Amino acid sequence: MLSTDRATSVTILVLGLAFGVFFLLPFAGLLDRAINEPRTWELLRTTQVRQALILSLWTSTVTVTLAIVFGTPIAYALARVRFPGVSVVDALIDLPIVLPPTVAGVALLTAFGRRGLLGEPIEEWTGFTFGFRTTAVIMAQLLVAAPFYIRAAKSGFEAVDVQVERVAYTLGASRVRTFFRITAPQARPALAAGIVLCWARSMGELGATLIFAGNFEGKTQTMPLAVISAFEGSALGLAGAIALSLILLGVALAVLVGFRLATSRAAAR
Repeated sequence: MLSTDRATSVTILVLGLAFGVFFLLPFAGLLDRAINEPRTWELLRTTQVRQALILSLWTSTVTVTLAIVFGTPIAYALARVRFPGVSVVDALIDLPIVLPPTVAGVALLTAFGRRGLLGEPIEEWTGFTFGFRTTAVIMAQLLVAAPFYIRAAKSGFEAVDVQVERVAYTLGASRVRTFFRITAPQARPALAAGIVLCWARSMGELGATLIFAGNFEGKTQTMPLAVISAFEGSALGLAGAIALSLILLGVALAVLVGFRLATSRAAAR
């Protein structure tokens, strides 16, 4: 009869293997179909796939850049400043993470759409519309992905000793200089993690983009939307959906592996 410790170890091992099989089997199935589907490699070179990939890479990069520019001050303020309602602001930033992306899309439409709170007067004054164009893709990605960067950046800033910053102030360094020379370098791993999470979430965004930006080939059709179009009967078909999914899988793996290697080298220095 197995001892209690041995039985526990065997149970953990069996559960771990079962979950591992469940986790890896879908990706194995995707690779198997991609290898055995004769049209996969041909479809990877089609104009629709190329346009969707370029649009996804470009908009995700712009989204991450905007998240860094606007999200970093917010993350630092949340980590350092205590003011009435800070918990409410903190919760509002996390809201897009827990909300269904379709709700985020509807919210964007009601705020920036042609009849939205801000979209309608802007269209009347300037003739410019946000919805159903590439700008809308970036706005949708920013709403759902920026909180991942802000949350990671906030954790990184909180891990930096405030006393180190105060010493820099007493030595005559300005707040801006202290941030860029001391705070940001010490929080670099968390900032890098936030950038990766934000970029990856932007690449995979679907629901908010579909509702607010639409699914127009070459204009708003990102990689996830191209997968949906393939299932809905576009010329790509199931083979195209497999090809697109394979590209997204490869990009995600490359980003994650690159991030792991970069962080491990930085930690070894």
